[in-house]
Amino acid sequence: MSAHPAELFRITLPDGSVREVAPGTTPADVAAAIGPGLAKAAIAARIDGEVRDLSRPFAGDTQLALITMKDEAEALELARHDFAHVMAEAVQHLFPGTQITFGPATEDGFYYDFAPKDRPFTDDDLPAIEAEMRAIIARNEPFVREVWSRQDLIDRWTAQGETFKAEWAAELPQGEELTIYRQGEWLDMCRGPHMPSTGRLDPAAFKLTRVSGAYWRGDQKNAMLSRVYGTGWLNKKQLDQHLFRLEEAAKRDHRKIGQEMDLFHLQSEAQGSVFWHPKGYLLWRSLEAYMRRRLDAADYAEVKTPQLMDARQWEQSGHWGKYRENMFVVPDEIPNTEDEGAVLSGEADLMALKPMNCPAHVLIFKQGIKSYRDLPIRMAEFGCCHRNEPHGALHGIMRVRQFTQDDAHIFVREDQLVDEVRKFCELLHSVYADLGFTDYAVKLALRPEKRFGSDDMWDVAEQELRDAVQASNLPDEIKAKFEELPGEGAFYAPKLEFHLTDAIGRTWQVGTIQSDRVLPDRLDASYVGEDGNRHRPVMLHRAILGTFERFIGILIEHHAGRFPLWLAPVQAVVATIVSDADDYAEEVAARLRAAGLRVETDRRNEKINYKVREHSLAKVPNLLVVGKREAEEGKVAIRRLGSQQQQIVTLDEAIAALKGEATPPDLR
Repeated sequence: MSAHPAELFRITLPDGSVREVAPGTTPADVAAAIGPGLAKAAIAARIDGEVRDLSRPFAGDTQLALITMKDEAEALELARHDFAHVMAEAVQHLFPGTQITFGPATEDGFYYDFAPKDRPFTDDDLPAIEAEMRAIIARNEPFVREVWSRQDLIDRWTAQGETFKAEWAAELPQGEELTIYRQGEWLDMCRGPHMPSTGRLDPAAFKLTRVSGAYWRGDQKNAMLSRVYGTGWLNKKQLDQHLFRLEEAAKRDHRKIGQEMDLFHLQSEAQGSVFWHPKGYLLWRSLEAYMRRRLDAADYAEVKTPQLMDARQWEQSGHWGKYRENMFVVPDEIPNTEDEGAVLSGEADLMALKPMNCPAHVLIFKQGIKSYRDLPIRMAEFGCCHRNEPHGALHGIMRVRQFTQDDAHIFVREDQLVDEVRKFCELLHSVYADLGFTDYAVKLALRPEKRFGSDDMWDVAEQELRDAVQASNLPDEIKAKFEELPGEGAFYAPKLEFHLTDAIGRTWQVGTIQSDRVLPDRLDASYVGEDGNRHRPVMLHRAILGTFERFIGILIEHHAGRFPLWLAPVQAVVATIVSDADDYAEEVAARLRAAGLRVETDRRNEKINYKVREHSLAKVPNLLVVGKREAEEGKVAIRRLGSQQQQIVTLDEAIAALKGEATPPDLR
């Protein structure tokens, strides 16, 4: 941007038209000049790609785009930032003497950390704060940006008794432009931007959700604060949809359903690892068997590699420097000593539980001489890995310390790479469809700031992944959502990420494929080319499920425990109405098992309605009810999960129907 104080500034609009304006002109002035409708709709401006306030004057020739509520991503971030400021004002008005600290916008809302004068806030305080926030919104106070000196800020906060803010202001760099935003008499330090006024917020589009404790600056040695969380949206419809998703997510929580279905449990004796119960492991085995068949059909060779590897191997691969703090490290040998209090020598050789499988697969590739004719080599492993995740990051079976990846590495020649990635994309699409996921997005994570390899190498690798997506037979609606993520690649390779959308609209990053030229070079992997010389293969790191633990958690929540019949750990329960039908129930169960179905019987002396409720809670897909009449006629009454109706059919008809539904998609 260039400034010419004595000249007019050239403001270029998105359609390419240019307007010349005098210094001091603001984006709001340009919006008004274009038309009253735009002046009313505009909430902020994008100045040379940076979002700014409408009231901030131009500083020179500028590319200008006006932001309205239709620009949802930018509008939501602005609104949530505004809601945070409005909440802080409301709290300080209702609870005099409360100090403010920080209040950022978050993915779905906002929060602010407060230091209350008298007592910590509780959830009971939230309705009053919400009411005060609506009053502030109704006053339609303008958000005004002001530039202050560092000392003026310190003096202001000290005079107001805002010790936390004064401490923070004192640490800000000398000479840096410091800004505050004011709404009426209330103000806070803030870089902005904001919408023109509080009245642009929809008073029905927010809700305060909870209060929790938080430490000043996140350090438990510091003062405890009260953090108030809220969710904010552009309109009530969006808020209602979000609250519905939260309610539905609570119902679908994999930990809750896992307990109801008796699939697994977690406990402190194995922090971050899963105890799989028989039914849960049946689900695991069904998924694993399906994936193994798909990989066999796609010409993958399955391998098994060690859990423990020498630390020097991880140093050579480059992972030691990047992942050391997340690796479980043990001495290679515990020395004999009669002193039980002896400390191991710091010079002892170290081993580490593998956090990933890739270096081990390179070591297999290096056994024997490989020819260009041998490539591609597709090497798969359902590899158990360990990562020392912080306690606070652990979450059910979604984020654990011990996990099993559906991992594979494909060693290819340069000329094979695009086609191999294309094949992977198409395999992944088919697997997701079989598992009930048809909506997902493909994103290309580009080079990070700290990385291995040359810029030329990254240019080639990134373009190859773009080309592979376009060459694939992925549906047009999937390709249309393709986007790029600057700086999000691994330190050794760009990657395609596959983000699933589940039944209630949440997204999960699951599958990935990375195009790596670094690791083969660091670990000296090579093949003999057609020219008789040694060449480096490109190594494609790829996963479809990601990890079995996390993907099963996603499956549980996506299907709300009502799995497709071929995945359900218990596919049918044969339940008796009267004890006279006990023998027939066992006969029915035996016939179903012989047909390959996973079946249990329920011959308890309980009323049938009790049994129906119990097995419905356990998400059993089919309840086959038998009484004296069914036994005499060789029939069963089938109750489908979620249906109030029952269908009376012959046992042979029931077996044929259920057997067909229970056949995995790849075997039909």
